[in-house]
Amino acid sequence: MYTAHPLRYENGMQYNRCGQSGVLLPKVSLGFWHNFGGVDPYERSREITRYAFDHGITHFDLANNYGPPYGSAEETFGRLMDDDFRPYRDELFISTKAGYDMWPGPYGNWGSRKYLMASLDQSLKRMHLDYVDLFYSHRYDPETPLDETLQALVDVVRAGKALYVGISRWPLEATRTAFEYLRERDVPCLIYQGRLNLLDREPQREGILDLCREAGVGFISFSPLAQGLLTDRYLGGIPEQSRMSKGKTLRPDMLTDELLGQLKAWNAEAASHGETLAEMALRWVLQQGVTSVLVGASSTAQLQENLKCVGLRG
Repeated sequence: MYTAHPLRYENGMQYNRCGQSGVLLPKVSLGFWHNFGGVDPYERSREITRYAFDHGITHFDLANNYGPPYGSAEETFGRLMDDDFRPYRDELFISTKAGYDMWPGPYGNWGSRKYLMASLDQSLKRMHLDYVDLFYSHRYDPETPLDETLQALVDVVRAGKALYVGISRWPLEATRTAFEYLRERDVPCLIYQGRLNLLDREPQREGILDLCREAGVGFISFSPLAQGLLTDRYLGGIPEQSRMSKGKTLRPDMLTDELLGQLKAWNAEAASHGETLAEMALRWVLQQGVTSVLVGASSTAQLQENLKCVGLRG
């Protein structure tokens, strides 16, 4: 039987207020995009999640189609809830999303009310939860009217299936509309999730970060390490069994001579300050005024390394 570490809130984890809400999120949150699917060893997922919570990570981020296969990361989380985390439910901040393809046909994708409502019901069953703390529209739908997508978010809160709502990867003007629509209906957008890292600064260039600050909305960065590019993993080329070697979300042709040179320069800069490249990259994102960074982990050692960006050393 798992018993959480009694000093989990006293070991150095830092928490940021999420926009103008009452929510405090850890500066480092755990993402379930990879390494928690049905193809991954359950005991390894369990070890990583326990380590995270024992070190003050209270926010676990999921989506309906995380796996593989689709839905299996949420199923893993449901098993973790039953095995370990049920006594700590009120200490956890759990998010999930819908917006990308999940099941066949016209109602298993994008941003219709039918898809969002059905997907959240399925997610709750897989995760063995009565509600999630945060439900996202995972991506902007250019075909569905914005008020349909946004009203669905309002209604899941009013139905008690989510405490807060957020949006992910929406363009600037649609985001502005979303913030206004949700605020007018007393279900303000809690947080925006976007990709921000040393290699991809689009939320800064587009003005998303500035809009979030003006509107009192939090911002959480996914892929703050660019799926491992901003670590020492690829400095010597493409290792076997790496994400890039499998050519899925990272392709081998992405590691150009120019990029490799930049990574080596940043690595040298980090070393000159007694840091790893990953530590420097995560710290840079946090310095941009974001609420939290979402990290993945394939081992507790990797998670321990990532936590150094907020001063945790063990």
